[in-house]
Amino acid sequence: MTSAAPEARAARRCHNALNTLHSTHFFSPDLDREMAALGVSDPRAVNFAARAAALGAVGAGPVTAAFHNYRHELVARYLPALWETVPPAQALAARLRAVDATLRRQLGEETLASPEMAEAAELALRATEGCSRGARPLYAAHADLPVPDAPHLAYWHATTLLREHRGDGHVAVLLTAELDGPEALVTHTATGRGMNPDWLLTTRGWTREHWDAAALRLRERGLLDDTGELTERGTALRAEIEAETDRLDAGPYARLGAEGVARLTELGTGFARAAVAAGAYPADLFGKG
Repeated sequence: MTSAAPEARAARRCHNALNTLHSTHFFSPDLDREMAALGVSDPRAVNFAARAAALGAVGAGPVTAAFHNYRHELVARYLPALWETVPPAQALAARLRAVDATLRRQLGEETLASPEMAEAAELALRATEGCSRGARPLYAAHADLPVPDAPHLAYWHATTLLREHRGDGHVAVLLTAELDGPEALVTHTATGRGMNPDWLLTTRGWTREHWDAAALRLRERGLLDDTGELTERGTALRAEIEAETDRLDAGPYARLGAEGVARLTELGTGFARAAVAAGAYPADLFGKG
């Protein structure tokens, strides 16, 4: 198998650094507090309010389609009724307040006001100029939102756009690979880089029976062995999925150029490490379980 080109490896490293900081808000007590003040206290409802609000007051169908690995019955339990409690505009405002509080707590006021944060925001926003809306619903919805004035919020906004741009492309690649939601989760966890199955079952709405049935289908395709590990074919498929995702997501990093990508990765890695050191993620979030 041909290894990824240096440009693709650099772009993926940059994405990983940016996404690490972006995703901290999903686990932040600040988000829970802001949503609870609006009448939303169920953790899964909080998740939908935060990530789906940019789509507007949609029903379960579009969200299931865009998220891909969530069980439709779980999504339908909350949507569209959730928007009667917290309209999308209010959810987006609450999310931004939560992000502001989270970054202040994780990174500190000095970092937020630093030239490095302003530089990172400028670089990340420049990268988003290389994104495209076509067939990317979550990216396109977030791209219609205004860029916040504060550099740390502008940086976080840009990381949101870059995360959803890559994610929309990744979903398209999973469909081409004929991996449904549970199968995508099982294979990703089997790589050792995915989330713990207990977290996935809780947040995505699948049961252990769904998980085991997906594993059986993957074994029948020769992608998973009897111990739950990826076979050679399974490992190759996951590598192909990531490589094709890289290809579909090349635009933002080509727009930035090699020097810009390297600098944004350096800055983003520093911010991400500080957030992780501040306890941004649960200790048992990742792993094969």
